Amino acid sequence: MLAQKILAVLEKVLHRNGTQVLLSEPIFRGNEWAYVKDCLDTNWVSTVGGYVDRLEEMLAEFTGVRRAVAMVNGTAALHLSLKLVGVEPGDEVLVPALTFVATANAVAYCSAVPHFVDSEEATLGLDADKLRDYLSGIAQASPAGCRNKVTGRIIRAVVPVHTFGHPVDLDPLVEVCRRFRLEMVEDAAEALGSYYKGRHTGNWGRAAILSFNGNKIITTGGGGAILTNDEELGKLAKHLSTTARIPQQWGFFHDQTGFNYRLPNINAALGCAQLEQLPDFLEKNRTLAKRYEQAFRGLEGVEFFTEPGFARSNYWLNVLLLAENQPPAAESSCESQAAPGQGLTEVERLRDVVLKITNSRGIGTRPAWTLMHKLPMFGASPRMDLTVAESIERRLINIPSGAKLSNSYV
Repeated sequence: MLAQKILAVLEKVLHRNGTQVLLSEPIFRGNEWAYVKDCLDTNWVSTVGGYVDRLEEMLAEFTGVRRAVAMVNGTAALHLSLKLVGVEPGDEVLVPALTFVATANAVAYCSAVPHFVDSEEATLGLDADKLRDYLSGIAQASPAGCRNKVTGRIIRAVVPVHTFGHPVDLDPLVEVCRRFRLEMVEDAAEALGSYYKGRHTGNWGRAAILSFNGNKIITTGGGGAILTNDEELGKLAKHLSTTARIPQQWGFFHDQTGFNYRLPNINAALGCAQLEQLPDFLEKNRTLAKRYEQAFRGLEGVEFFTEPGFARSNYWLNVLLLAENQPPAAESSCESQAAPGQGLTEVERLRDVVLKITNSRGIGTRPAWTLMHKLPMFGASPRMDLTVAESIERRLINIPSGAKLSNSYV
């Protein structure tokens, strides 16, 4: 049975000897304790402190952008970035249906409308060629920008997501943005340490965002950042994320509606220590990915997903893709995670069997996110044909990932 074979490969690669393996967990072995203790010893624990500035400088240097602005989390960073590039209430923003819900939520926070687009299997991210053809049919130039002829709304921006750390094919997407007058905000929440054609992700749109949640490639506990090569946008991001307060000796004056989105110093201290170790984390992630690739090679019916040829990925979360056409099998009879009333294909049944037996054996695995248009709050949002995203959703399984596995198991 294929599910049992997949389990056997995972147990062989992970050398776990009965130890539970989480899907992803942080690793702390550098200056984390020292830097956090310094914050406590000096009482600089809130949104002002030297570690915030240091983290921003380190991020800008590592990613090659002109400005990094530390934020309380990646969702807040995306919300503010969309506002900074001009997304207004009633606008539409193009986002992949295959993404974490925060991408669509950030659009909704702007009182805008997420417009869901398809992905390509080669990257797991937005398909620029298919998007170009789609917009050619529904988009119309207007003095206000790119207008959706069907809904009458302005399509203001596009948010490519570098899914699980694998870069979107950005060059053709840049051309789509130029042709249809779209702003680009890269959702690089999962892509710190990932490169497109030799350049770090986050350098193509007017803004990009990172996430430092507890399961990301580095963590600040919670946290994120805005990246930009637009100095004025960076200054405005910092101003608005600090409640738009005008610095004064003791007064409180705010010149715009701002947001309390700045990252606390104590979290930034953790991030500085983590960022110092990022090159080693990346190398260990790639080592694990290579072992998975070799171990699954030749196992019919399943593929370990590898980086696109134009990219160097961080392999934040490793991916298995089951073959779409699976034969009926006795192993397919198990409880499903599908929504009530939905029938299952054979590959969905197999996916659920794999999830059930791996997690029951202490190996953390999970399915793809539920596609955004299937969630109740986004069911009425406009969308293009989503054939590829729907196929990926049926077949994708995330398997244990992260630098800690190199120390503990591999």
